[in-house]
Amino acid sequence: MEQIDWSNCPLVEIDPLRVSGRAVLKGTRMPVEDIIANYEHGVSISEISTQFQIPAPIIKELLSYVER
Repeated sequence: MEQIDWSNCPLVEIDPLRVSGRAVLKGTRMPVEDIIANYEHGVSISEISTQFQIPAPIIKELLSYVER
């Protein structure tokens, strides 16, 4: 996976004391790379939303940031 600069994404935070410093959705321990990897492997936004209990609009916004 290509390295992404998350510094301008309001949905993401990086805390070296949480999840080994991986980029996570703000206020969660959910690594954004896991969401992206699932989507890239063909899992639908709806399925990701259900599996990780994340609202679909947040997933869509995250993926939109990645595509930019």
